[in-house]
Amino acid sequence: MRFLFKVAGVAGCILIFSLAGCGSWESVPDATPGAREAFNAPHKAETMSPADVMKAFQEDVVKEYTIGDGDQIHIDIVGRPELSGPQIVGPDGSVTLPVVGSVAVRDTTREQAAAAISKALAKYYRDIFTTVRVVQYSSNRVTVLGRVEHPGPVPFDTPPTLLEILSKAGVFPLIRPEQVLTSCAVIRRNSILWVDVGRLLGGDLQLNVQLHRNDVVYIPDASDRQVFVLGAVTKPGAYRLTSRMSFMDALGQAGGTTVEAYKTEIHLIRPEKGVNLLVNFDEVMKPDPNLSLALEHGDIIYVPMNTAARVGYLLQKVNPFMQAWMIRQMGTM
Repeated sequence: MRFLFKVAGVAGCILIFSLAGCGSWESVPDATPGAREAFNAPHKAETMSPADVMKAFQEDVVKEYTIGDGDQIHIDIVGRPELSGPQIVGPDGSVTLPVVGSVAVRDTTREQAAAAISKALAKYYRDIFTTVRVVQYSSNRVTVLGRVEHPGPVPFDTPPTLLEILSKAGVFPLIRPEQVLTSCAVIRRNSILWVDVGRLLGGDLQLNVQLHRNDVVYIPDASDRQVFVLGAVTKPGAYRLTSRMSFMDALGQAGGTTVEAYKTEIHLIRPEKGVNLLVNFDEVMKPDPNLSLALEHGDIIYVPMNTAARVGYLLQKVNPFMQAWMIRQMGTM
């Protein structure tokens, strides 16, 4: 009986110490009712911009080239070699001809520019016939900004696609490992189209919009988009949010859960929306697409430690004086 009481006394001390320390181990947040809907993966057909914006960009197609500032053109006036020759469209959108002076050709097609020149010369010459051809398309350029190897204007002869401009700007391959391209913005006049580049590279060519002169393509720095994996994981910390990163992807980058983890009540927290979802690791591992959890910038994955692990951790960290006292107590049994 004396042995049993002493064993019970030692166990009681351990229990008291472990219970006393429980409050300081971790503060597990409460789950939010209905939080599951906040973490649903977006439908594959969805875009980062509203559907009407995507449709407007897709339907806005360049049908015929118009002359712009800086373009080098060649004017040919039949039977009038003294009036013919190369011209550079000035910053005012005009060319300067003998006798008539300035003629505006900005935003006109080749045929419209020829007609405008013929009309101006008709006041001084009879039977004028003019043709215009573009020698160099200097006004055809798209400006690329952000985290690319070659930011700045990208010239083109024919209207390029988004993928072509991203390639010319030096996005592929990326300069630094942290530069994971997840999205980009196409700015056209007063409209902005946000494109999921992960889907574009995955074969969704509906997102490969045709770009226009003076479009601006902006590639944000992905290093400021992070999720946080904390608690009983191998490598807790902040991890870069890549395109369509899932709950399991983030746990994998953190090295997975440790043996001390309480895997049936992992917390997935989205502070921006104030929701907290309880996740059962075994349930997420099932091949059910309805269990997919999509992450967003700022999400927190918190893996608590189970009670048995807390007691084991306490025994590992107990001070030498307590260890000696326990050994003496056991020796007198």
